[in-house]
Amino acid sequence: MPDAVSGSVPTGATYSATNTVDRGDQMGKDTFLKLLVAQMKYQDPSNPADTNQMMSQTATFTQVEKLEEIAKQNASLLALQRSSSAGAMVGQTVTYTDETGATRTGVVSSVRLGTDKVDAVATVGGVQVPVGRITDIGKTTTTS
Repeated sequence: MPDAVSGSVPTGATYSATNTVDRGDQMGKDTFLKLLVAQMKYQDPSNPADTNQMMSQTATFTQVEKLEEIAKQNASLLALQRSSSAGAMVGQTVTYTDETGATRTGVVSSVRLGTDKVDAVATVGGVQVPVGRITDIGKTTTTS
C-alpha cells in the first residue's frame, strides 16, 4: 500500500500487537446464551426459576456486551491517537533502537500511518522504523 505522506511503498517487517487474548477456559457470549436457554428449557415446572435471577443474568450479559464494544472503541481511538502523533514527527530528529539493539539518530522524512492492527512506520534516513522503536523526539537544529 503506498505511503500517504511520501507516496513510496514501504518494505520490511511490520510489528503489531493484539489487544485481545483468546483463552479456551473462558466462556463467551455464545456459551452464556446456551446455558441460559438450557436453564430455561430444563427447569422444573413445579419450581420455576426466579424471575429476578433471570433478569440479573440478562443484565450481566448486556453489561459484558457493552464492555466488549467499549474495548473495541478504545482500541480504535488509541490507533487514531498513535497515527496523529506519528504524523507530527515528520521533520523531527528522533532517536530509535534498531534491530541489532544499537541506538540510532536521524530526521524523520515520512511516516506511514498505522491502523489498529498495524503499527505506524517512520522513515528515518531512508530506514523504515516502527514508531514503537522510537525512544526520543526532538526539534531539528539548523546551523547558519
